[in-house]
Amino acid sequence: MRELTDDEPNARLLARVDPGRALAEHETYDLIAIGGGTAGLVGTAGMAILGARTALVERNLLGGDCLVTGCVPSKALLHAARIAHEARHAREVGVHCGEVEVDFPAVMARLRGTRADIGEDDSVATVSGRGVEVLGGHARFVGPQRVEIDGKVVRFKRALIATGGRPRIPDIVGLAQAKPLTSETLFELTKKPERMAVLGGGPIGCEMSQALARLGVAVTLIQRGRRLLPADDPDASALVDEALRADGVDVRLETQVDHVTREGEAQVLHTTTGEALVADRILVATGRVPNVEGLDLEAAGVEYEARGICVDRRHRTTNRRIYAAGDVVGPQRFTHAAWAQAEYAVLNAFFPVWLDAHDRVMPYATYTDPEVAHVGKPFAELRPESIDTLTVPMADNDRARVENDARGFARVHLDKGTDRIVAATIVGRGASELIVQLGSAITRKVGLSKLVSTIVPYPTRSEVIRDLAYAYTTERVARWRPWTERWFSLLR
Repeated sequence: MRELTDDEPNARLLARVDPGRALAEHETYDLIAIGGGTAGLVGTAGMAILGARTALVERNLLGGDCLVTGCVPSKALLHAARIAHEARHAREVGVHCGEVEVDFPAVMARLRGTRADIGEDDSVATVSGRGVEVLGGHARFVGPQRVEIDGKVVRFKRALIATGGRPRIPDIVGLAQAKPLTSETLFELTKKPERMAVLGGGPIGCEMSQALARLGVAVTLIQRGRRLLPADDPDASALVDEALRADGVDVRLETQVDHVTREGEAQVLHTTTGEALVADRILVATGRVPNVEGLDLEAAGVEYEARGICVDRRHRTTNRRIYAAGDVVGPQRFTHAAWAQAEYAVLNAFFPVWLDAHDRVMPYATYTDPEVAHVGKPFAELRPESIDTLTVPMADNDRARVENDARGFARVHLDKGTDRIVAATIVGRGASELIVQLGSAITRKVGLSKLVSTIVPYPTRSEVIRDLAYAYTTERVARWRPWTERWFSLLR
C-alpha cells in the first residue's frame, strides 16, 4: 500500500480506490489485466462493454500514478503555484493584492481533496459498474495462460500487463539514507520544506521546481546535462530555464552529485566539483523504471529488458496471448500514451485487426510556465537539410500581449519543399491545448496550407496556428507577383 498522509481527503480516496483483497469469482477469464492504472482501466473497460469476462488485478490503488502520484496531484500543485505567482505580479496590470501569503498545509490538503474527488472516476464502484471484476492482490504468472493471484490460480484467454513504472533512484552514496522524496511521496507533505534540492531537469524536475519556488520554497535544481528539458527544442529549454531562474530557482547545469551527507537536520549534496549544496529535503526526478519484478514473466514466456517489456507494433509480447501497455512498455510514459496503447492492444488481442500503435501521433507537454508542447517526430530526429522550419513568436500575438505574457513561440517543421507537417513545438501559456490542432493535422494528413482557411476567433492565442499557415502560403503566393502585377495593370 502506498504511504499516504493520515487525513480526511486520503481516507476518502482509500474508500474509493482501494480494491481490498477480493478473490477471483471465476476459473477462466477472457481478459485479465494486471495493474489498475490508466492502461489497465481502459483495456478492461473496453472489453467489458463488448461483453467479455474481464478482471482487473491491482495490489495497491486503482487509478495508478496518474491519479495518485502523477498528473492529478501535480497539476493541483501547479495551479496553486500559478495563483500565487499571478497575485505577486498583479500590480504589473494595476491590481494591488498586498503581500501574498501561502498556506502550504492548506495547499496540500486541497490537492489531496481534489485527488479524492477525481478518484471517484476510478473507484472500485465505478469500475465494477462497467462490468469489470476488480481483484485486489499480487499477481504473478505460473504458465503461458495462467496467473496466480494471492494463491488462487486462474486461466485467461488474453492478458494485459499494465503494471506501470516507478521513480528511478540514482546510485549516489548517502542518497538512500537521506530518504529523498519522489513523485510517490512529494504530495503527502504537510509541512513546507524551507530548502529543497531537486535532482533532474526533465519535465517533472522543472515543473516541481517552479511550483515549489512559487510557493515559497528555496529550490536548487541540479541537472547533469548542459540544458533543461534535453529532449525538447533548445529554444524551448532556454525559455524554461529563464522562467525558472526568474521565479527564484537556483538552476545548476552540468552539475553532478557525488555523495550526500547529513549535517544536523539538513542534507548536504556534495558535487563532483567539490561544492556543497544544503537542503532540508531532496526530491529525485531522474526518470522512471518499469515495474516487472515479481511478475514471473519467464513462466509466461514474456521477454523484457531494462526499458520495459518487449512488444511488437501491435503491443503483443513474446507470448502471443499476452499484451502490454503503458509505462511498463515505454518509452512514451504519458497517461494519454497508456490510454492509446491499451485501446489498440485489447482490440488487437481479440479481433482480426492489425492496429499499429506506431501510426498514432503522440503529443506531450511539460506544464511549466510557460508550457512546452510538442507533437510529431522527436526533436533529436529532425534533420535541418530535410525540413523547412517556420516560427511565429508569441510576441506577435495580440492576446498574449494584452495578457502581459508574450513569452514563447509556435514552430512547425515541414517535409522539405512541401506543406506536410513533420513536427511542431509550441511554447507559451496554453501550449498544451494549442498543440492539439497541429497533432490533428498530422494525424489526418492535412497540410499546413489547408489550415489557412480556418477562421479563428480574435483575439486568441490559437491565431499562432493560423499565422504559421499564413507564413507558408504568403511565401508561395508571392511567387505569383509578376503575373498578378500584369493582371492589375490590365484592370486599370
